Amino acid sequence: MPVNQHAYISHLSKDKKFAKILAGQDGLVLSRRRDVHLHLCNSILSQQLSTKVAAVIRNRFLNLYPGKPGPEEILATPYETLRSIGLSGAKANYVHNVARFAVESGMDYKVLGKMNNEEVIVHLTQIKGVGRWTAEMLLMFTLGREDVFAVDDLGIQQAMIRLYKLDSTDKKKLREDMLRISAKWSPYRTFACLHLWRYKDLPFTSG
Repeated sequence: MPVNQHAYISHLSKDKKFAKILAGQDGLVLSRRRDVHLHLCNSILSQQLSTKVAAVIRNRFLNLYPGKPGPEEILATPYETLRSIGLSGAKANYVHNVARFAVESGMDYKVLGKMNNEEVIVHLTQIKGVGRWTAEMLLMFTLGREDVFAVDDLGIQQAMIRLYKLDSTDKKKLREDMLRISAKWSPYRTFACLHLWRYKDLPFTSG
């Protein structure tokens, strides 16, 4: 059952520094989506692109099909067709890899729903082109998992460096500090990440 906003805000507010950024932001909810293979493909399409360009590519991809494409339809789409909508050779292969894995090994929403977060990550990162970060984004934005912390996300790193005055020169120590701080946010670390992404884009203020 989805967590109510009061529960996670109350919990995260126990961290006094985090409470400061929550004060200026609205409560958030997570969505759950069933077309796991399609959202994973969309994530690959969007990698290393601006939001605007990624939206154009995703629309071109979806326009290749009369409706929401199943993994079999995506797998049957010629490599050259995927390249023609603006995908790099690597991304075209990765999209086929996702579709092939969905057909052969399974990517059913209900099956993934029975796995814990780490099991989902291990399952999906078998696919060439799907790394841990991509799997974490799927856990957050497709499966609606409430306790995911994307420690390697650049935006999360930038926000926590700014909020907690962390030293960014030693990458190993930065990672350790982030994990130590975020441990207190469990079981609502996904919501913490969402608010940190918002905070990152706010202008700096004095004090």
